[in-house]
Amino acid sequence: MDKSVDLIEKVEKSKTYLGFWIYIMTDCVLFASLFAVYAVLHHNTNGGPSGQSLFSMPYALAETLILLTSSFTSGLSMIAARNNHRSKVIFWLVVTFLLGSTFLYLELHEFNHLVQTGDSWRVSGFLSSYFTLVGTHGLHIFVGLLWMTILTLVVMKRGLTKGSVKGLTLLNIFWHFLDVIWIFIFSVVYLMGHVGL
Repeated sequence: MDKSVDLIEKVEKSKTYLGFWIYIMTDCVLFASLFAVYAVLHHNTNGGPSGQSLFSMPYALAETLILLTSSFTSGLSMIAARNNHRSKVIFWLVVTFLLGSTFLYLELHEFNHLVQTGDSWRVSGFLSSYFTLVGTHGLHIFVGLLWMTILTLVVMKRGLTKGSVKGLTLLNIFWHFLDVIWIFIFSVVYLMGHVGL
């Protein structure tokens, strides 16, 4: 009887992970499409500013380091969960949340600055594709922060159950995926834009 219950749990777990990986792959397709649009439009400035004059590399590098650090702390929450350290899981989730929130604040601050200086998504194809690509990533970060908040409350209330550890595993996959996407954004949008490619 126990073996059949274990088998059912393994099948359900594998379905969950398979379904989540399928979701991640569809998100890859979404971001690939947005990168393709950006690649086509990044020289269409309509006589306006280009990435070379708009982007601050120290600012983008600070965002990158903050997000990469949040990926590290997210991984530490997973290690704490594997070792059944509830308080450490909560601590690292809170640290990850603070880093992710800081990153999102910086991204929104950059958007606001561009809009205030008259460089909104309406100015050119380049800026439209930039705001869409980077804004979609920011929306994913916001969803990840919301998920992190709910999961932290669940762990605080119920402890490290099978469900909360599975949720933490999926959250980590999602968060690391967002870091990978940001590395591409940093390289393609900011770095290449800064050197004028």
